Amino acid sequence: MLFTISGKHIEITDAIREHAQDKTSKLPRYYNSINQIEVIVEGNEGGMPSVEVIARAEHGKIFIAKETGEDTYACIDVAVHKVERQIRRKKEKERNNKHIGSPDEYGIGVGEEEEE
Repeated sequence: MLFTISGKHIEITDAIREHAQDKTSKLPRYYNSINQIEVIVEGNEGGMPSVEVIARAEHGKIFIAKETGEDTYACIDVAVHKVERQIRRKKEKERNNKHIGSPDEYGIGVGEEEEE
């Protein structure tokens, strides 16, 4: 899995990098086809940093979350949590669509002939 972190108008310290990598390393646990995670930390003039987490998976699936707040670490936590929620929802939909009931459940007789 490829992990990148970048900062716009802010310097990324080793502590921020380690915290972001620790939190995002758990994302493939929810969806194993994630192959790239990008964290963008942006420092605004107002002093409120914003964090954007982009998780890219196979087949062009992209999960994006953005959070703005007082603390960079808290923003990373909340943004990763938002991405986790998106991934769980996607995985649940895939599982539900994979096991559609048999035609017999819906009253459709496959191969049945009408009696006269």
